[in-house]
Amino acid sequence: MERDNRRGVWNRNIVLLPMDLIILILLRLPVRSLVRFKSVCKSWFSLISDPHFAISHFELAAACTERLLFLEPTVPEVRSIDFNAPLHDDSASVALNLNFLPPKSYCDTILGSCRGFVLLDIYPSLCLWNPSTGIHKQVCPSPIASGMSAMISTFLYGFGYDPSTDDYLVIQVSIDIDPVVATRVEFFSLRANAWKEIEGIHLSYMNCGNDIKTGLLFNGAIHWLAFRFDVSMNVIVAFDLKERSFSEILLPHDLTCDEFDFCDLGVLGDLLCVHVAGFHCPAEIWVMEEYKIHSSWTEIVDVSVDDIPFERFSLICATKSGDLVGTNGNNGLVKCNSEGQLLEHRCYCNGPRGSLVAVYTESLLSLPYDGDQAEED
Repeated sequence: MERDNRRGVWNRNIVLLPMDLIILILLRLPVRSLVRFKSVCKSWFSLISDPHFAISHFELAAACTERLLFLEPTVPEVRSIDFNAPLHDDSASVALNLNFLPPKSYCDTILGSCRGFVLLDIYPSLCLWNPSTGIHKQVCPSPIASGMSAMISTFLYGFGYDPSTDDYLVIQVSIDIDPVVATRVEFFSLRANAWKEIEGIHLSYMNCGNDIKTGLLFNGAIHWLAFRFDVSMNVIVAFDLKERSFSEILLPHDLTCDEFDFCDLGVLGDLLCVHVAGFHCPAEIWVMEEYKIHSSWTEIVDVSVDDIPFERFSLICATKSGDLVGTNGNNGLVKCNSEGQLLEHRCYCNGPRGSLVAVYTESLLSLPYDGDQAEED
């Protein structure tokens, strides 16, 4: 823009960028900015809403847009936190809401995360929700779950994506102990909008703790810790989303975890890890340096809990710089360095229960359907 001294006014020199260049610029912007930019003009709304644009953006930005979802079950507010920023940086935390939930209902558990969506346990049903866009869809109860007797209980849940069919799957594993112990496996297809039981699979697993285990999505499979009752040992169970098949991974021989309620799975960098929550004792973290190679299990760090409130640390994830992020077993987040030494701690709410925490990737993606459509806030 330049001044015309003869007229005493400003002349605007408008530069029109080629659409190809505009697209390249928009593809590199954060999801939250793109959601706001939908209101710039009709052409931008159409472009940013295009499923192909959403896929291109996700594939380009997936490595740098992970955030934490921090939820206190009895409070209808959710916090989305940039865990790569300092915990005390207020600008790194934004408030979301779950105003699409039915009255007097609340989220009891976060059951999984995949491609920008999280799976919420909203009793008596499940709900898929994209925190970045507000898109959400209720998952109807399975026929097995709807007709469950007191002798049948679900103990494993998982959520993942099958690229071969462009479909999101919710996995549910239940155990029936009447008249004999039998495990039932079923999955909900978002594309078909229906549940299907996988027949002919005979498993010998039970929950290795008291709570329902949430599956960890890694390397195209969902992983759980489970107790194999036929040989009386705890193992990692992996369900391949494409092949619809199960396999096992043995835990480290020297893993010192007597109570598996305090043991869980995670991902550090691009490695599968198992970690033991430190409760008045150091937290152990092991990584599998070569996937499914048992001899590659390596203990990388013991996290000291001496300076952490409640003297507890349970791993969630790692930052880009290699710092470790976890909870203190209550309503606070903890950040330690790669040597296991406390860097910072922050409490986010004062609810009576411990908070629910999950890592998700910001995305503009929608869900595929042949049935009911999702809703957007």
